[in-house]
Amino acid sequence: MNAIDLIITVCAVLSPTTCEEQHLVFSSNVSPRQCVMAAQPYIAQWVGEHPKWTAVKWRCEYPRYHDKA
Repeated sequence: MNAIDLIITVCAVLSPTTCEEQHLVFSSNVSPRQCVMAAQPYIAQWVGEHPKWTAVKWRCEYPRYHDKA
């Protein structure tokens, strides 16, 4: 199974200009486009677990192992 990064841009509910990216590993044999289409339940779960944040956009990319963690 291949991993795809689901990258969610989230903003603070009480300060909508305070935003950051959250990286979730979306393990699946799908393309980035298919990942984006299937991501909504995972985003909803993340937002449900982090009620002070709201998701404003998301994308999927193959992991870049050469980037610093």
